[in-house]
Amino acid sequence: MESFVIEGASVILPDRVAQVAVRVEGGVIAALDGSRDGARVIDARGMTLAPAMVDIHGDAFERQLMPRPGVMIPTEAALLETDRQLASNGIATAYHALTLGWEPGLRSVATGREVVQALDALAPRLTVENRVQLRWETFCFEALPLIETALAGPLLPALAFNDHTTMGVLHPSVALQDRPFDHDPDFPVVDMASPAFAAKMEPRARRSGMDVADFIALMRDMWQRRPEVPAMITKAGQSAQARGAPMLSHDDSQPETRDFYRRHGARISEFPMNAAVTRAARDAGDKIVFGAPNAARGGSHLGSPGAADMVAAGLCDILASDYYYPAMLAAVARLHADGIGGLSDLWKLVAANPADALGLLDRGQIAPGKRADLVLLDWPEGHPPVVRHCFVKGRAAYGAIAAG
Repeated sequence: MESFVIEGASVILPDRVAQVAVRVEGGVIAALDGSRDGARVIDARGMTLAPAMVDIHGDAFERQLMPRPGVMIPTEAALLETDRQLASNGIATAYHALTLGWEPGLRSVATGREVVQALDALAPRLTVENRVQLRWETFCFEALPLIETALAGPLLPALAFNDHTTMGVLHPSVALQDRPFDHDPDFPVVDMASPAFAAKMEPRARRSGMDVADFIALMRDMWQRRPEVPAMITKAGQSAQARGAPMLSHDDSQPETRDFYRRHGARISEFPMNAAVTRAARDAGDKIVFGAPNAARGGSHLGSPGAADMVAAGLCDILASDYYYPAMLAAVARLHADGIGGLSDLWKLVAANPADALGLLDRGQIAPGKRADLVLLDWPEGHPPVVRHCFVKGRAAYGAIAAG
């Protein structure tokens, strides 16, 4: 593998931003301000060099699989396009938030199996490291065999506990962000025969390719499984712990919810829905994830805590792309422009911190011995940054030259 030196850039290091030369050999960062020693030189004057990003949760790939409701694209073609998007946005490691749910269609176990198998088959052709976050709907017992298969695969996945079934049947008098612990015996449930509930379920039914009435009937059947769900959570958590897989819980609304999933091994709180549960996660030493689109836009589209406020308060460790890959870079740029933090610290939210939370200790920083996952940015003062080059293990994954 070719050795090269990137010279002239402002480099985002773990503790500062400095103009240093970065030498890459054998896919690893070999030295800072070392000798050229016959290596190819990349002139990066006027550019910013940063660790390539690590995305702990991204589901924008779903729009490649289903660009319109009910319109499915062949899985391999969709994932190849997703891979190109990741590289062009400076994301060298991506955990695709692959929903394994009881509804048919896009978020079904069958589609999940296709994606897991396709990523394995495509691995030699992909430019970035594509992993999966097994975003398991806890009422979907049929997903457990696929979870076991994926946990034994070549790239260890993460396991995320989701419960959109209980969220879906929440009584409308209770705000989603304030709903009780999902397994509370007195959980307030909507009248599933009401027209308002049918209207609420219509988008999910359309995504699943089902008539609304049939979808609600299926949801009623799934709701009958509720007494068995805690045992299934225990089983899945034990499997993930046995493999050393990182675990997350999604949309926590109560400290009790966070405590429950922590006891099952989930030490990452993903998109906590209010300040109380966020502070409970921090007090317990859990990692906290918010959506980068939240930070890039200046607020949550669901009314959850503002990511920028959480970063400023020290209550956010990681920013995830969520539903929009460009948001990670855009979020860091906006937070920096708004004076929320220094660039070196803010960049940890999209690189070093997610890598650490996921157990990927070989990447996420520009330091000797780390994997040469790098992104070279065109970032003029006062303007949005854009990715010009992305390297994965020292390999050129993406390159674009401005017309200028």
